[in-house]
Amino acid sequence: MELVWNKDKNMAYRKRAKDLVAQMTLEEKVSQTLHSAPAIERLGIKAYNWWNEALHGVARAGVATVFPQAIGLAATFDEAFIEEVADAISTEGRAKFNMQQEFNDTDIYKGLTFWSPNVNIFRDPRWGRGHETFGEDPYLSSRLGVRFVQGIQGHDTDHMKAAACAKHFAVHSGPEDIRHSFDAIASKKDLYENYLPAFKACVQEGKVEAIMGAYNRTNGQPCCGSHTLLQEILRDEWGFEGHVVSDCWAIRDFHEHHHVTKNSTESVAMAMNNGCDLNCGNQFFYLEDAVKKGMVKESTLDQAVIRLFTTRMKLGLFDGKEATEYNTINYREVDSQSMRQLNIKAAEKSLVLLKNLNNTLPLALDKIRTIGVIGPNANNRKALVGNYEGTASRYVTILEGIQDYVGEDTRILYSEGCHLYKERISGLGELNDRRAEVKGVCAESDVVIACLGLDAGLEGEEGDQGNQYASGDKANLELPGIQEEILKTIVQSGKPVILVLLSGSALAINYAQEHVSAILQGWYPGAQGGRAIANILFGEKSPEGRLPVTFYQSTEELPDFVDYSMKNRTYRYMKTKPLYPFGYGLSYTKFDYMNVHVSSDELRQDGITVTGEVKNTGDFPGSETVQVYISSMTPDAPNCQLKGLKKVYLEPGESQLISIHLPIEAFGLYNEEGHFKIEKETYQVSFGGYQPDLRSEELSGVKVIKFNVYKK
Repeated sequence: MELVWNKDKNMAYRKRAKDLVAQMTLEEKVSQTLHSAPAIERLGIKAYNWWNEALHGVARAGVATVFPQAIGLAATFDEAFIEEVADAISTEGRAKFNMQQEFNDTDIYKGLTFWSPNVNIFRDPRWGRGHETFGEDPYLSSRLGVRFVQGIQGHDTDHMKAAACAKHFAVHSGPEDIRHSFDAIASKKDLYENYLPAFKACVQEGKVEAIMGAYNRTNGQPCCGSHTLLQEILRDEWGFEGHVVSDCWAIRDFHEHHHVTKNSTESVAMAMNNGCDLNCGNQFFYLEDAVKKGMVKESTLDQAVIRLFTTRMKLGLFDGKEATEYNTINYREVDSQSMRQLNIKAAEKSLVLLKNLNNTLPLALDKIRTIGVIGPNANNRKALVGNYEGTASRYVTILEGIQDYVGEDTRILYSEGCHLYKERISGLGELNDRRAEVKGVCAESDVVIACLGLDAGLEGEEGDQGNQYASGDKANLELPGIQEEILKTIVQSGKPVILVLLSGSALAINYAQEHVSAILQGWYPGAQGGRAIANILFGEKSPEGRLPVTFYQSTEELPDFVDYSMKNRTYRYMKTKPLYPFGYGLSYTKFDYMNVHVSSDELRQDGITVTGEVKNTGDFPGSETVQVYISSMTPDAPNCQLKGLKKVYLEPGESQLISIHLPIEAFGLYNEEGHFKIEKETYQVSFGGYQPDLRSEELSGVKVIKFNVYKK
């Protein structure tokens, strides 16, 4: 449901903001362009801190529900559910804000302007912040980004529940260690076909209130002061009416690292003149100097401050407690039982079953007396939450989830196995100092669950405390430390082995794919993740997640990390066979597609509709992810592109008729000049539970149904 703002109300907010700004001195106006905006008591303006985070729950300000990390939410492939989660986040955000306001707490992370979602394209699995995104595909990122924004902002046409912010605009996905000086070079084709679509959708469909610029330059211009990005594309092409915020201390990079300006005054002038309204940081203090020197017109500053106060008025911050029902959301909503249940559901929906040899899963407790749980992520709280996280009132690790589920009737034997990335656990111990314990646990167990992978101490943002490698980026796609050695020890025991992999990105688990019985990709599944994983392992729920990123076999398949061309990247452009393809994921049940047809084999202006019956022919209830891909026969076109999506829940034996409309625009591509064209040619349309590639067919045993459609 698209939000249609009350235009009269919006105009009234803007007029009120304009009248308010007209009463301010130059110094007062400048003060309001900083993320920590002080009070102006003579005008009845309270202090307001714009900086707040809500990537997968309200972050950094005490207790809140910690949902699965964004990449895990993306794996649900479920637009409606993403909005439900975002609405819950917004509810907790309002509840916390209302409480904080009651006690005059206006500190950082206490506002209603959430700098989420991150809709950058996860173009390279080495990027440490990729787990903050919705994956590698522009269509999926667009659909989920729009619904996340709508969930955060709400559907009241007079007031926003909270303000969302799409970031980081644009062409931003590492490397982290050079982001303050890096120039991301992207062709116009790649820009419009890959890096911009999710932002455009958030602006034009989601009506996102804010856009955050990136640290890097794009094609020579620093993103937070880019005339091309902020003026020509964002405002002129897309009609964006909200405000733009810099990334934190990014404007300082203009002169210190990008060297496109000489000093702070020139940097703030460049940012403000090109449409950056709000500074996360302190450089905009120099705006007063820039205005006095004639480098920035005061009317330009006025426009920025008007935009900022329009946002605050849309949030109802100048209309008293009776202005909106959002002001009545009580603090009791935070960390409530309903929130915990939604969190478990989110984690369950995010889990991706990558392998299930001979139906190893689900585990039948009546046939198992002892379960071995081994690995550095078995009891690792940090591996539940990812980054930009809140504080949960309770964390349930994988080990705890399994223990709680099986109770006293089944014995659980546990070993940490090895350190997450070091070669020993005890500082004075020998290398691989838990090997004997691993062997002992395996010897006594009927089945072994290996819990391996990463946590946010190994992949994340540059500067985050604890990132061990490459400023948060990954040097390679291997399991760190001696984890694979421990896995081999477990496999050599001869017992059935289930690998539960916690990570925010793709890992090259080639050995595991060849040797273990079952593999479950858990992402960073949130504070209730252990409970959800246990529910999947023991068959309370059937897995339904799909991969929002490609799993490669090695870094050798990838271009250089600093190369921003999309050639040989992601499922859309890669030429090699993946380990696991984008869109892939198994279930405990089976879905058949019947009576599939297209409304026409000739592509007309109103597009086409693909219709088919989906039936659950297995023994478990479950959800299927219906995916529609389009392949163009144009030279250098993507291999295929996701262009339609629908989730359907079916009981055993139940069927449902699914129709997915493909507008004519879904068949278009951008040329090297950045012009959108729909060629007169043959297109292949596929309809099924996977993308139409050989690896998906090989792994799933399922062929998707394909049609040819002609544009005359």
